Amino acid sequence: MSAETSVPRPRESGVDISDSGLLNGLVFQTPYAFAFFDPAGRVQRVNDVFVEVVGVPADRLIGRLPSETLAADLTALIEGAVRDVADGGQGIDDGDHRVRVRSADGETSHWTLSFSPVNDDEGVLRAVVLVGVDMTESRQTEEDLRRSEERYRSLVEAQSQLVWITSPSGAVIEDAPQWRAITGQGLEEYLAHGWLEAVHPDDRPHTEEAWREALRGRTMFEWNYRVRTRASGYRHFEVRAVPIIRHGRVVEWVGANTDVTPQREAEEMRGRLTDQLGAAALRTARLQGATAILAEALTVEQVVQVIIDVGRTALAADRSAVALLDPDRAALKLINSGGVPDAPGDEIPLSRSSVMTMAVNSRRPVFAESPESLSALLLEAGGGEEAVAGLTHSDERAWVGLPLLAAGRALGALRFAFTRPQKISQEDGVFLEALAGQCALAVERATLFEREHRTAETLQRSLLPDSLPVVPGLVLAQRFRSGSRHVQVGGDWYDAFVLQDGRVAAVVGDVMGKGVKAAAGMGRIRNAMRALALTNPPPAAVLTGLDRVFEATEEEEQVTTLAYMVVEPGTGEGTLALAGHPPPLLVSPQGVPLLCDGEPGTPLGWASSRRQFRFCVPPGHTAVLYSDGLVENRKRGLDAGLAELCSVVTEAPPEVVGSPHMLLDFLVERMLAGYEQDDDVTVLAIHVPGATKSD
Repeated sequence: MSAETSVPRPRESGVDISDSGLLNGLVFQTPYAFAFFDPAGRVQRVNDVFVEVVGVPADRLIGRLPSETLAADLTALIEGAVRDVADGGQGIDDGDHRVRVRSADGETSHWTLSFSPVNDDEGVLRAVVLVGVDMTESRQTEEDLRRSEERYRSLVEAQSQLVWITSPSGAVIEDAPQWRAITGQGLEEYLAHGWLEAVHPDDRPHTEEAWREALRGRTMFEWNYRVRTRASGYRHFEVRAVPIIRHGRVVEWVGANTDVTPQREAEEMRGRLTDQLGAAALRTARLQGATAILAEALTVEQVVQVIIDVGRTALAADRSAVALLDPDRAALKLINSGGVPDAPGDEIPLSRSSVMTMAVNSRRPVFAESPESLSALLLEAGGGEEAVAGLTHSDERAWVGLPLLAAGRALGALRFAFTRPQKISQEDGVFLEALAGQCALAVERATLFEREHRTAETLQRSLLPDSLPVVPGLVLAQRFRSGSRHVQVGGDWYDAFVLQDGRVAAVVGDVMGKGVKAAAGMGRIRNAMRALALTNPPPAAVLTGLDRVFEATEEEEQVTTLAYMVVEPGTGEGTLALAGHPPPLLVSPQGVPLLCDGEPGTPLGWASSRRQFRFCVPPGHTAVLYSDGLVENRKRGLDAGLAELCSVVTEAPPEVVGSPHMLLDFLVERMLAGYEQDDDVTVLAIHVPGATKSD
């Protein structure tokens, strides 16, 4: 007699979807939506996720057709899919079934649905199973990426650099409208021959060889060359192109060209000046000094002041004036009207003969060593007796008019006047022409700077919230003061918004740097922080997510810091996390300051474990978040600034301490008093009102 030692294998008979033991683990403990239909399309079984998605109780679904309980669009989709499975016995690809569902509270979610047959051992269809996957977060991520790309492209188009993209082999694969606008290349020509077609013939062989070498070595391509413009002239460009490497392979090259013609013209002009002046060492030194000062001039007003100083010291001129050309009005606009005492106003029509208009109209310097020589020039230019008669009432006896030219284009004119006859030597003429060239470059640069400053400032302010939320049990206040008007805007920002659970998130951050680049980086980080906070608001989680975003979108050398807190209205209970940012300040109702002693953390993108800690704003207290521009500048270090901030708080009157708006005004005014502001100042106050007497 023998014993059977093998374990019998259970026979896999027909599938019984009513077997709860089989379904509970698979269906009812999963985040996916499940529903079972018989071949006729009636609902047999559903899980809680499906019930929540469709918004219909399970007892109303079981045994009924979808058309009896569900919305028309969802009914059509399900019944059609079940019918297809029943007819063909094959699964339905979920890529063709995407639905958008709106819940009772008005929130919209996105789902993908797949349908599969359930057959018994004989292959007979017993049921059709629906599996739904929530794709809401994925859709939101796709939308965020799309918007980020749109913003990136808009910012690229707004900058002065010309951006282009090629394939791994160097072939052009994408249009570059800015490049074609400069070169005049048609789209077909650009796509067929690329950017090398517009390079100067003398520069092209070396440029092409360097480009090929970079392609072969997968190294950064940096070069200088001349580019043919739409007007058939040439301008100097610097190019930098980098390979985009993914999984060890170059997937594309991205290049950016920068027009450096003004710098090259300045270099060439300085070279000519050195050769021509020779023995005039003093004049050369004075011109170099003026050039250095003009190079630091950021605004047109600063350029004018430099010219006035040079005219007085280097030329011994009694009067100096600068005028800019307004081509629409065909007139010169005087920047310093006091330099032309006989001018009827701030505007000189080009049709009126004068030293400045003659210089602009002829594109050549005008030298008049005496009233007689100027009279002859005015009559020759068609000025008439009226223009000549005006000289008899002037104390000026010699004049110099210089056109301001940039790449052959007239920008305006300079005027120097002397109250005595003045001999203009050949060396003087060389010096004056060189000075006018430097001034023209400075004016062009200052004009572009002011335009970029306005653009960046507008961009920065547009990315800041228009207003702070009004929340019962909490008072929010902010102050934002841009750096001095001669300094480009930076990447400071603040934000405050209400989370889904009613708490309030508040943040102050600083993207180091200036101009459009810093403002753009600020916009990316601010938007990413909002998205992360609304999804998973704990400060440590938000900073951890920002680290990942930062590594994916920002440059390695970029430094960004922030302070982020979540606070409960009414009680002031909250949590705080810092990313290399100055510590928040807590001000008591009695005006006692306390700097937060929490872990300062590291700037975004640095490898570190993010931590959060309790930060309570008791009723009657005010928490102040701020950027380093409030406490730190060229003359005051961070530690000294923090100590001074606490000292200023102790000097605040009671009525100031009790009002967050007044407190911020008080802090900003006192902290900046006696210092030249060289950075943006951003301050955000979170005040929890104390109990009133009636309470």
